[in-house]
Amino acid sequence: MLITTYKKALPLLRIPFSVYLMPVFWFGLSALRGPVSGWRAGGVFVVLHLLAYPASNGYNSYYDRDEGSIGGLKAPPKVSEELIHLVWLFDALAVLGAWLLSPLFAALVAVYLLVSKAYSYEGIRLKKYPFVSTLVVVVFQGAFTFLMTQVGVGASWGAILEKTNLLLALVSTLFLCGSYPLTQVYQHQEDRQRGDQTLSLWLGLRGTFVFAAGGLLLGAAVLAGTYWLRGEMRNLSIFLVATGPVVVLFARWAWAVWQDAAAADFEHTMRMNQVSSLCLSAAFIVMFVLVHWR
Repeated sequence: MLITTYKKALPLLRIPFSVYLMPVFWFGLSALRGPVSGWRAGGVFVVLHLLAYPASNGYNSYYDRDEGSIGGLKAPPKVSEELIHLVWLFDALAVLGAWLLSPLFAALVAVYLLVSKAYSYEGIRLKKYPFVSTLVVVVFQGAFTFLMTQVGVGASWGAILEKTNLLLALVSTLFLCGSYPLTQVYQHQEDRQRGDQTLSLWLGLRGTFVFAAGGLLLGAAVLAGTYWLRGEMRNLSIFLVATGPVVVLFARWAWAVWQDAAAADFEHTMRMNQVSSLCLSAAFIVMFVLVHWR
């Protein structure tokens, strides 16, 4: 019986949904020019995508107690106390696993977990503040995670702090800034009922798509300039080819929402997340492979 109750709570960790955050991991690896340890990279992936991100997802679900669809779950199960037990377990395993790779990496993972809790915790709930919450999410899921990944795989400080590497870290935040509000468009009603003033709610549906287009275009422009500075125009070509389907899907979705607000629903949002995540991950994996397995 006890095992059954924990099994019912497990889906709220939304482990498959963590795949949508995978592009930042591969982006961070693809930016490194020196050798990368395969086992360390695998360890970082497990810590982030199978432990830390699910813990953050579960904590968010524990305090939100959504009754409607949430990222990765169309019909989420009812929240129980067993969920918070799983969150603490995954937190502990994430920090412990990170410590086995590097004490600094463990410290960074701990900071990430604490910040993610401030986003949802009812006593702080950054989620109520559209600009602060957006800034926190795009920095910590973008540049912070980009650099944290590089620390985890043992990159040198020279490589991490190199100017163009920091520019690419900025790009990851700009891409998050463009895409993050899109993940909120189908939850306007629930957010409004809870008193959470998300950025998408503040912008409105059309404003969200305009903001997203601007953020993504700015990110792509900085990426192009940085690859030019690094003499890596091949990487820019790979990126442009891989993201072609994303641009088409985004344009079609924006047009549909312009005609009918009902198109800003869970299904369209998840499809956008899936396609953009897979296309970006594929692009950065190809870049990484071409540099490190010639």
